[in-house]
Amino acid sequence: MTDIDDAPAPAPTPAPVPAEPPAGTPDPRPLVLVTVGTDRHPFRRLVSWADAYAREHPGVRVLVQHGRTPRPAHAEAAEFLSPSELADAMSEAAVVVTHGGPGSIVAARRAGHLPVAVARDPELGEHADDHQLRFVARLDTSDLVRSCSSPQQLSTSLDRAVDRPGEFRIGPEAGPRPEAAAHRAGELIDLLAPPAPGERPPAPAAPAAPDRTGWPDVTAIVPTRERPDLLRRTLRSITGQDYPGVLRTIVVFDNDDPDPALADDDPRRPVRVMANNRSPGLAGARNTGILAASGELVAFCDDDDTWLPGKLRRQVEALLAAPGAEIVCCGIRVVYERTEAERVLDRTSVAFADLLASRFAELHPSTFVIRRSALVDGCGAVDEELPGGYAEDYELLLRLARRAPVRTVPETSVRVLWHRRSHFAGRWRTIASALGRLLEQYPEFRLVPRGHARIAGQVAFAEAAAGRRRAALRWTLATLRARPAEPRAYLALAVACGLSPEFVLRTLHTRGRGL
Repeated sequence: MTDIDDAPAPAPTPAPVPAEPPAGTPDPRPLVLVTVGTDRHPFRRLVSWADAYAREHPGVRVLVQHGRTPRPAHAEAAEFLSPSELADAMSEAAVVVTHGGPGSIVAARRAGHLPVAVARDPELGEHADDHQLRFVARLDTSDLVRSCSSPQQLSTSLDRAVDRPGEFRIGPEAGPRPEAAAHRAGELIDLLAPPAPGERPPAPAAPAAPDRTGWPDVTAIVPTRERPDLLRRTLRSITGQDYPGVLRTIVVFDNDDPDPALADDDPRRPVRVMANNRSPGLAGARNTGILAASGELVAFCDDDDTWLPGKLRRQVEALLAAPGAEIVCCGIRVVYERTEAERVLDRTSVAFADLLASRFAELHPSTFVIRRSALVDGCGAVDEELPGGYAEDYELLLRLARRAPVRTVPETSVRVLWHRRSHFAGRWRTIASALGRLLEQYPEFRLVPRGHARIAGQVAFAEAAAGRRRAALRWTLATLRARPAEPRAYLALAVACGLSPEFVLRTLHTRGRGL
């Protein structure tokens, strides 16, 4: 369960609207061209981001080719553009934003643009498969596109492109020599174009060996139970990291037989499978992996989440830059059904007192990178005594934060999938018992009324969802005594009076929030 924001963010101050140019004269504003291609799937995410940018930046002209997606409300719109119209728009544009389609990217680069690319995501109904996600990640690594995965990233990239258009052009004004730019464009086109019949493509040059000096070995620990398809996707996101050092992965099967087909003996990206040999549940599975790990660092990832490109490298850099730190986290992109939300902290450090006041949903266990010595020789491993293992990640954060602040990288680097197959879905008594125990283990909560009310309110909600009205009312009163404005108390009362707890959670999840 995560936190409900206590107060809405202040409304942004509207920007002044520039005067419209006289009829028949060219529009002097810089042009941002956004094209979603001709795919039959709507791409509401990119169109809504571009429309928001147009609304907030009236000094910029935004033209959106929206295809099967509903037309934007504020940007200029064209359902489709002919090849000549698209070429004219690209010639005029200060920057081109494309979906992850190869044709659109090649067209933008041939027109002299370094395109800003937003990949379609099949889990959001934007495409039939995940090839755009993989393709854009590969091109971004080679500096052939600028990849964006959030409205904040897109807005920042567009601001920079409008202010410094040369950085988003391929040619002399962008910095590299013309022949170098042409060579990079040729690499992309060769990558996309199929060879002629009977022609074998030339063997690619061997990549330069990465400098592994100073990069500690990392072991990624992935507990799993009955999610083979999601697990394989998770493993691809881990083994595909650009981390220069050795990255081992241990898949711990909880209450299930290990799948030997997942094992891999790659010397730099080995994957090992094993059974949970400690207490059943998430905490025991994590500890099985921790004790079997080697190397200086361990990282957690749940079997239904994925690491975005560059995640591990950035976090290890942050940890190495802070020798006294023991754990580093990062921002997340929460995906629930067909909606998603970014959760990124605007800070680089979280103290113990901060964690008492707020759970910080952004500090998700799939973002944890921890010094193994802190777990084995320091504060101890994951608590296996919490009922059902619920909130084991939060309890571990509290213990680690008592020793040193939690470091964070304020970037979205993990994709977190919320769905109804969650292990704790409907286990209300387990949730209530685990959170009650957490309040007992950390009496410091009583010194922080907001934090105490948050946990007590979650217990009240769980008791109400379990049908235990008397216990729910008792915890609701405790919540209101600590903090009369705590919204969870009123949600608990509503559920105790008959409101569906699933409806409440579904409503919160569609907004990227939890209880």
